[in-house]
Amino acid sequence: MSDREPPRRRVPGPARPARPAGRRPGPGARPARRPAPARSAAPKVLRLGSPRPRLRMISLALTLVLIAFVVRLLQVQAVDASEYAAKAGQNRYVGHVLAAERGGITDRNGVALATSVDAYDLTADPTMFDREHLKIDDGPEQAAALLAPILGVDQEALLKKLRPANKALRYVLLARRQTPQVWTQIKELRSALAQKANSDSSTVNVLAGVFADPSSKRVYPNGDLAAGILGWVNDEGKGGGGIEQQLNGRLSGKDGKIRYAQSGGRLVPTAGSTETPAVPGNDVELTIDRDIQWAAQNAISEQVAKSKADRGYVIVQDTRTGQILAMADSPGFDPNDLSKADPAALGNAALQDAYEPGSTAKVMSMAAVLEQNVATPQTHVVVPNRLHRGDRLFKDDIDHPTWNLTLNGVLAKSSNIGTILATGQLGKTQPEANKVLYSYLRKFGLGDYTGLGFPGETKGILAPPDTWSTSQQYTIPFGQGVSINALQAASVYSTIANGGVRVAPTLVRGEKGPDGRFTPAAEPEKTRVVSEKTARTVARMLESVVDDEQGTGTKARIPGYRVAGKTGTANRVDPATGKYRGYTSSFAGFAPADKPRITVYCAIQNATEGGYFGGQICGPIYKEVMEFALKTLQVPPTGAKAASLPVTFTP
Repeated sequence: MSDREPPRRRVPGPARPARPAGRRPGPGARPARRPAPARSAAPKVLRLGSPRPRLRMISLALTLVLIAFVVRLLQVQAVDASEYAAKAGQNRYVGHVLAAERGGITDRNGVALATSVDAYDLTADPTMFDREHLKIDDGPEQAAALLAPILGVDQEALLKKLRPANKALRYVLLARRQTPQVWTQIKELRSALAQKANSDSSTVNVLAGVFADPSSKRVYPNGDLAAGILGWVNDEGKGGGGIEQQLNGRLSGKDGKIRYAQSGGRLVPTAGSTETPAVPGNDVELTIDRDIQWAAQNAISEQVAKSKADRGYVIVQDTRTGQILAMADSPGFDPNDLSKADPAALGNAALQDAYEPGSTAKVMSMAAVLEQNVATPQTHVVVPNRLHRGDRLFKDDIDHPTWNLTLNGVLAKSSNIGTILATGQLGKTQPEANKVLYSYLRKFGLGDYTGLGFPGETKGILAPPDTWSTSQQYTIPFGQGVSINALQAASVYSTIANGGVRVAPTLVRGEKGPDGRFTPAAEPEKTRVVSEKTARTVARMLESVVDDEQGTGTKARIPGYRVAGKTGTANRVDPATGKYRGYTSSFAGFAPADKPRITVYCAIQNATEGGYFGGQICGPIYKEVMEFALKTLQVPPTGAKAASLPVTFTP
């Protein structure tokens, strides 16, 4: 058995699963598949995808964004740079005008007649009243309701400014030249609203956009005194009349400018600002004496009221220099409050009214007759009750028998007929006489401006002699048919008082600049009109008007002084109808008559109560104002006896 293989040992196989109980495989059933032997699970490996695609996408997106930024930056920095800079500046920077301080106006002694005080121009930023800032829709309405009663302006007008059509507007002017008290009231109200808004979120400070720019306000400390001379300053800060208008350029100075960055209506100190300082205006010194001006204005105002006249004027002039010491009108106005002024009273009637002077013009006729050597003060003139010339029958102011007057008496008694007869001797024919008289009237300053350059001044009416009507050639010698202003009339008497030399009237003595230096006004023009001899003779004849009992100006006498003067009562042309109605009453003269220093002229238009003769209602005014002026300027009497020239003669 050794050559046989040893018997194989049976190795037990895997255990078979237990068959379910009661189930047996039937005939022909497929034997169950044996399960595969269990394998041990192999570990899974995590493999990452490539990042390059994602990085490319991110890089591309960033590149596009950067390109967009660069393109926009180039547009802002290069293409539209100026436009955006302008918009930025408009929104960020605010520019204002720095108003120059207006120069003051004083009288000859340095007394203030017009000055400027601190004030504020109230402004607003309309964008600070919209819904974006205030979070309410009716911000402008609330602000206007609060401001209107304080500023004294219409609420609707304020609302239009706070809600302008231009939504981008950053600056509007609410009110000019408000007092510090007004601005203080607004500031306190604004602060109260701000405090309430901080504690109560439902409250809004609707005045946060209201601001103030320093300015100045014109004040006239003497009220209506010399208002016709001074004029006024309008809402725009410019002179609206008188010296304020005439010298506006020198009084107003030069405005400055300021430009600053702002945020929320507040100055940004770190942003820097540019400022051009304002240059103050010059101070102007007038020739007016405040005290004499007061006396003249008081006297004429009382007489105009007493006579129930339309108006009146008084001129006081230094006969040697031509300087105007007073120029008073009545009725006047208060330049501090034009809302209460009568429009007809604005301006300076003494320079703007043209009227027929009447008998005060006879002094020029007498001067021409004497200068031409066709008569002397003692020349006999037979004056009938009526005189037929041309197409008219002339008479004097009173009926009288035939008067036997000297040429001096013609002036003393103010005879129209005597004046016609005397001036008729100026030429061999009436046309020749007219030309001679006309030449003297022109020399005395009629038919031309006085030289003041005052706004609205009239030069009067003096027609050429070849156009004089039949009646004019006889009425002009006694002051009808020719028109003048009050200063022209005063200048005629100052010319006689100054020895026959006309000195152009002046109203300004000089100016003081911001540096404090005083620059005197230019010397006035001087013109020889008649000889010194003629002027002295006429002055003596004018004394007879006041000193002689037969004269018409006895009410103008001043104790201790020699007074020369002339009355005037002229038919008056009504400006409304162009027809004669009422009278122009006047008186003109100078003192001391033998050493003249002061000229006073008074005129009253259309006196309707009491008398209307010039010597009656203007003579007392002349006396009152002249006495005051002589005392104020400390002019002593000369002590010499009055001239005594005959008024009548015995045939």
